[in-house]
Amino acid sequence: MKDRVKILLIEDEEPSREALLLLLKGNGFSIKGCGSGMEGLRLMETDRFDIVISDLFLPDISGIDILQQIKDSSPHTEVILITGHASAETAVKAMKEGAFDYITKPLNIDELRIIIDKAVEKHLLVNENVYLKKQLRDKYEFANIIGSSPAMQHVFSRMKRIIKTDSTVLILGESGTGKELVAKAVHFNGARREKPFIAINCSAIPENLLESELFGHTKGSFTGAIRDKIGKFEAANHGTIFLDEIGTLPMHLQTKLLRVLQEEEVEKVGSNKPIKLDARVISATNVDLEEEVKRGNFREDLYYRLNVIPITIPPLRERTEDILPLIRHFLEKNCLEMHRSVMSIDKEAFEALELYQWPGNVRELENVMERIVALTEGDHITLHDLPPNINRAYSEREESSTRVTEDGVDLVKTVNEIERKMIGEALVLAKGVKARAAVMLNLNRTTLVEKMKRLGMEQ
Repeated sequence: MKDRVKILLIEDEEPSREALLLLLKGNGFSIKGCGSGMEGLRLMETDRFDIVISDLFLPDISGIDILQQIKDSSPHTEVILITGHASAETAVKAMKEGAFDYITKPLNIDELRIIIDKAVEKHLLVNENVYLKKQLRDKYEFANIIGSSPAMQHVFSRMKRIIKTDSTVLILGESGTGKELVAKAVHFNGARREKPFIAINCSAIPENLLESELFGHTKGSFTGAIRDKIGKFEAANHGTIFLDEIGTLPMHLQTKLLRVLQEEEVEKVGSNKPIKLDARVISATNVDLEEEVKRGNFREDLYYRLNVIPITIPPLRERTEDILPLIRHFLEKNCLEMHRSVMSIDKEAFEALELYQWPGNVRELENVMERIVALTEGDHITLHDLPPNINRAYSEREESSTRVTEDGVDLVKTVNEIERKMIGEALVLAKGVKARAAVMLNLNRTTLVEKMKRLGMEQ
């Protein structure tokens, strides 16, 4: 662990500097030394140091000035100050300016080693936290949300605009469409990305516990409240709170939530002391809140407070162009996780997956692909490897789609579906290049573009 961290020692007294360098190198630290403050700052400009140990009183510049400049240019570098002229005033000033610790001469090498070990531990933890936050940001980049259909491009366009604001957002869409994924993308691409993202499913917590979960409680406020509890809103302070399934919130909690949004403060259960809040609110629902307002099940004033900027995520059946890219993504993901070579899918199996209505949307598709990868013996997926309900729906549709019955058939609709399906497959094979897709379909490019416009496939 020690050799992963680079230390700079700034000490103008050469005998002390050389002795410290030898001692710390002998303890496994990677360390470099210099004799002046300005030389130390020049080294900081050309090299990366994780910890700086500096004398407080140097001939050219003070240790406090060094500390301030380091914290301005490299906030995650830990600074330890050493002095032979200790005073409470200088110690307090050093700590206020961000020094990790303060040690006096004559040095106790064991004490210094312990302080350095603690600084190393803190530095590694901070670096790990920065790395994990970067991983989160990378995971929720817009590019990682799969969807090239016009409907999803509209969603992305709106998301890109709202990340520049702090406005309240209401995400609408059926179960499984990816509402929480969109909420996280808005948070991790916005100004609050370094702050907490706190999610709560309002339908998953019993009504008698939900108020405490949302707003917190004080010790003794009800039976079983043996200690104070921080609520989700307080935990999300300066960050984002995501209220999933907001349409299930009981009426009395709707009233309290409205007050929180209006006053930007929360009161814990059992307390009348308000806590000021600065949290962005993103909520989501799979029910029609306007209809719930008409029925008297949802407060109209709360609905308008939540619905400042709406984002509607279309169901998968309305963006069939995204099915193949999603299949490939989940196929590669699950094959990698299960240590299998990437599997292929035959044309008939793909057609069945594409024509299926996906009532559970993207979540259902993800689960189906995991099941297929886990249960299919070979490296090629056929119609028989699909779940029975998808297989059955495909067989029934194939039998009825082109059959003329006494009830009649919608010829235009059927032909449009066939054209849409074949154009979609050609575009996938052509990697989106319309000229190549037109050749595959024995059409000229202009005709293909006109057909796509007529079928609602052109962005």
